[in-house]
Amino acid sequence: MDPTTDNAESSGGARSALESLRTEISKAVVGQDPAVTGLVVALLCRGHVLLEGVPGVAKTLLVRALAASLELDTKRVQFTPDLMPSDVTGSLVYDARSTEFSFQPGPVFTNLLLADEINRTPPKTQSSLLEAMEERQVTVDGTPRPLPEPFLVAATQNPVEYEGTYPLPEAQLDRFLLKLTVPLPSRQDEIDVLTRHVDGFNPRDLRAAGVRPVAGPDDLEAARAAVAKTAVSPEITAYVVDVCRATRESPSLTLGVSPRGATALLSTARAWAWLTGRDYVIPDDVKALALPALRHRVQLRPEAEMEGVTADSVITAILAHVPVPR
Repeated sequence: MDPTTDNAESSGGARSALESLRTEISKAVVGQDPAVTGLVVALLCRGHVLLEGVPGVAKTLLVRALAASLELDTKRVQFTPDLMPSDVTGSLVYDARSTEFSFQPGPVFTNLLLADEINRTPPKTQSSLLEAMEERQVTVDGTPRPLPEPFLVAATQNPVEYEGTYPLPEAQLDRFLLKLTVPLPSRQDEIDVLTRHVDGFNPRDLRAAGVRPVAGPDDLEAARAAVAKTAVSPEITAYVVDVCRATRESPSLTLGVSPRGATALLSTARAWAWLTGRDYVIPDDVKALALPALRHRVQLRPEAEMEGVTADSVITAILAHVPVPR
């Protein structure tokens, strides 16, 4: 068989498997398609996601359903003010019988880690995730220990309750590939949620809800290989750079997007292009991912914030003004 044909079939099969994730997750989660797509894009790009939404909009259920649909291991950590770094990464435990210390892995040793309310824990514990997210390993007692592959951190934060929280510093926010907003459902979606509960839906039993694995690590690897081959023209590269540079010149911002942010925007646009069935990137792919890829990498001026300006509105205005390649 022609290797090119074989690769195309493998890529098409992986795309089909990942597209079916949306249908499978919808058995448990109603009306959060953009967040589902964002999580899949992050997996394809080996990135991490910050989920922002008020309590009770199914952020935890979303991650659990994704893990069940991909047959991946998942763990959840509730971040609190007294959480220690070792509670996340693991620690050395003394074994009296062998008179030796053995490593007890923490919850970070999983495929999908849900870091719930990450802004409720002090910076020291927040930073314990930094090495794991960036290096995909943790170091305990001087010994580096690799994390499983794939590995994704989905951290949540509450946008309305700031008492007793520790806002994430810019350096750590920049480590998240995407910031996804999980909105309150529409009236009809909320009716559907309640109807499911009346019919016996139990969010703690996804198997009973009919959620089954429809893709696996092999599909993910094939998809990542295909995304890496998605063509990017010099004009698209220049467009991404122009959009990011425009944030650094915006009068509404004190902090614009760094080159790491530009890289994130380009890589996620490639993943989105592949997911939509193309092997090349167009400007609309860049526009589709600009808000989730950039909104957490910019900082508003206090006076702009007081006038009701948001990061999303600034980025949207920039997209409307930066010339689009033809």
